[in-house]
Amino acid sequence: MQHCDVVILTDSRYVDPSATTDYVQNLLTEDRLVREALEAQGLTVLRKDWADPHFNWKTTRAILFRTTWNYFDKFDAFKQWLHSVSQQTLLINSTHTISWNMDKHYLQDLQQEGIHIVPTRFIERRANLSLRELHKIEGWDTTVLKPTVGGGGRHTYKLNQDNLADFESHFSALIADEDFMLQPFQHSIPEQGEWSYMVFGDKYSHAVLKKARKGDFRVQDDFGGTVHTYEPQTEEVDFALKAVQACAHQPAYARVDVVRDNFGKLAVSELELVEPELWFRRKPEAADLLAREVIKRLGVCRA
Repeated sequence: MQHCDVVILTDSRYVDPSATTDYVQNLLTEDRLVREALEAQGLTVLRKDWADPHFNWKTTRAILFRTTWNYFDKFDAFKQWLHSVSQQTLLINSTHTISWNMDKHYLQDLQQEGIHIVPTRFIERRANLSLRELHKIEGWDTTVLKPTVGGGGRHTYKLNQDNLADFESHFSALIADEDFMLQPFQHSIPEQGEWSYMVFGDKYSHAVLKKARKGDFRVQDDFGGTVHTYEPQTEEVDFALKAVQACAHQPAYARVDVVRDNFGKLAVSELELVEPELWFRRKPEAADLLAREVIKRLGVCRA
């Protein structure tokens, strides 16, 4: 039976993709950089689909979440798999961290720890309040609605008085199946963008600025968003590090997504600890920082 030190997790689409789009190539490049960094530390490495039914997870010392980008589409199966595999091997990030971060209710915990977040109203599944009532209660005019479990802009909508009434029936269907969150629209996003800060252990590594396509507010490349190298101010790095330090368990890797709120203050929009894109291709040496964090969690001594 083949054993290894670390399995890099992806999903079935990216195990051996035949497509050669820029998107897929970027993914493969970044996983290669991580693999090479781990191997440079003397570790044996495999790359597997998290949902591979034939792989024995007991044969690896640890699994490293990387590009499991379909987990929110198979959420119930993923949760069952996560519970099972956590009994068989070490998870990086930890089981607690992954479970906590999968649902954006974690933003409430960050807020309780003193981290400024984008104002958020959580709407539990099967809630009987209408969108019009929610907007009136919060005093918000223009908002963004999105699920508490998801990514890549899935079910993300910009709402205002012009489309609110027409959206009510769709909202009723959405809220019947899952929890959602409502946030006041942050006007800085189409104007300035959203910043992502990469942190490994307690060390800041690098940052990027994500900008939405003209006329849109979604910064994801799926919707025409673009990514730019960014050199942050000390205040911004300190803010990102404090957000990571607020976690109950220090993650091996983190991406802190930050915007300027409607009052010009830094605010966490998301803290990505499960499977964030970390833009190693823009700073390949950052993969070495991740590899060293993996070594720490494996308890391997290095001179």
